[in-house]
Amino acid sequence: MIFHITIDKAEDGWYVVECPALPGCISQGKDEKEALENIKEAIQAWLWAEDQKALSKKTSSKARQQIVVSV
Repeated sequence: MIFHITIDKAEDGWYVVECPALPGCISQGKDEKEALENIKEAIQAWLWAEDQKALSKKTSSKARQQIVVSV
């Protein structure tokens, strides 16, 4: 998957990165490389958390097979 991110240098010298498509998905790093690595982890964690929320809300009377896919 491809996500667009924003990157800004904060006053304290750290780089702050955000994925606008995923509300609240923000990270930072000491340099651009670290910030980009960290936002990738944050995106994965954000998507995992949303998947877990969806699973916990699922209340279906039908017995459906659940399959996990990697993207």
